[in-house]
Order: sequence, then C-alpha cells, then structure tokens
Amino acid sequence: MNLSAATIAQLAEHLDNCQRNAQDTPKITDQYPDMDWDDAYAIQDAILARHLGRGARVIGLKAGLTSHAKMKQMGVETPVFGFLVDEYSVSEGGEVKVSELIHPKVEPEIAFVLKHALRGPGCHIGAVLAATDFVMPGIEVIDSRYRDFKFDLKSVVADNTSASRFVVGGQPLRPNQLDLRTVGIVLEKNGEPVALGAGAAVLGHPAAAIAMLANHLGARGQEIPAGSVILSGGITEAVAVAAGDNVCLRVQGMGSVSLRFV
Repeated sequence: MNLSAATIAQLAEHLDNCQRNAQDTPKITDQYPDMDWDDAYAIQDAILARHLGRGARVIGLKAGLTSHAKMKQMGVETPVFGFLVDEYSVSEGGEVKVSELIHPKVEPEIAFVLKHALRGPGCHIGAVLAATDFVMPGIEVIDSRYRDFKFDLKSVVADNTSASRFVVGGQPLRPNQLDLRTVGIVLEKNGEPVALGAGAAVLGHPAAAIAMLANHLGARGQEIPAGSVILSGGITEAVAVAAGDNVCLRVQGMGSVSLRFV
C-alpha cells in the first residue's frame, strides 16, 4: 500500500460524503497517482465501515465492468468488485429519487442468490452453479461520484464501483433450468427497447464473474456468504436515465423487473 491510513480514511470520508450529498468530484488518482489496488480496496472497505456505522447491513456483492461492451464504454480492461447494502435495495416496481443521485445510469444484469458460501482460490463456473439457489433478473443503478462519469480502475474501486441502487425480481429459476450463456435480455426505457443482449456478454458466462469475485475475496481471506445477492455485471452498455423514466428488464424465461425514476 502506498497511502497512509489517515489518507485512506480521508478519501473514504470524501467519497462517502459525495454520495450522500449527490456531489461529484474529480477522480481521486488525479491527486494520488501512486494509489495502488490495495489502497483502492482499503478505501472501499472504509466506506463500507462508514455505512455499517450508520446502521446499514450488507446484503450482497457486485461485479462491475464485466462485459466487453461495458469495458469499452468505460475504457478499462478488467472487472472490479464492490458491496451492496440494504439501503441500496429498491422494491420491484419502486421509485428511485434522482435528487439523491448525480448522473444515474441503468444496467441489465443476472442476479445470483447463494445457498452455500463460496470461497476461492480455485472457484470456477461449476462451483458457482452448484452453490447457487436461484438466479433472477436485476437492474443496477450505477452512479459514479466522479465528474462526467470519468475514472480509472483504481478510482472506481475506491468508489465502490459506482454502486447506488438496485432491484431484483421476476421469476427466480434454478440455474439448471436455463442456459445462462444464451438467455436473452431486453432493457426498455419508457416502453421502448434501448439495449439487447445475452448472458454470454458477461465474461462468456455470468457465473464466471461470480467465480472471479470468490477468487478475489479468497485472496483477501474472505468468502461470499450464503444468502448473498450478487449482481454479475452489466450485460450491455449502461443507459442514462432521468426523472420521469420507467425502466423494465425482460429476461427470457425469467419474467421482468422494473423501477421508475422520480
């Protein structure tokens, strides 16, 4: 690690305040170009500690930048990982207040819910599928705290991979009831299709993102707990939204899930 504990705490407070006050900021590597991966995840951990200190509860995890389309859109080359707390969860068909966000975008995802804990190293797609209770459609609302949604990988990791809100719903299915590689999705905004894709857009198979997350946590002495909700990453590019928009994700064989922005 290249940053001091005091600097990590200061940056965590800064990014946490940006999220709470819906204010943007230049990416933090502009000021701290020597920040390394351990620093970035330490800042993310410190932000999580601030959430927990306010009474939040961890309910899941997320993988980000897992599709080639998303990597190209954001100019990056590898996935990143973050946490989900209960205050991010939106009920199916529920409202998201844009006044609480900076520049929200939505991503269509496949959500996994685990019946058994997963731990790396050596986790693979088969192990993920065996540990999965069910999968379901999910919409993640991402909202980078960085100005103009411009960041590098270390900055976005520190910012908890742009996490802000999410909704899951539709028809839960056992993973052996469908082929997650070929399952098709349609993301609609105000009744019009705005993105199309298939599960294979996420690293060839959405479960590959979960395996990478388990291996990432395993290297840090952690695991994905049983019961976790895990967002496997955007299948398509993210789509910008504004107040008045209604967003619906339809997933082949899994029904639909929706939310609206007010």
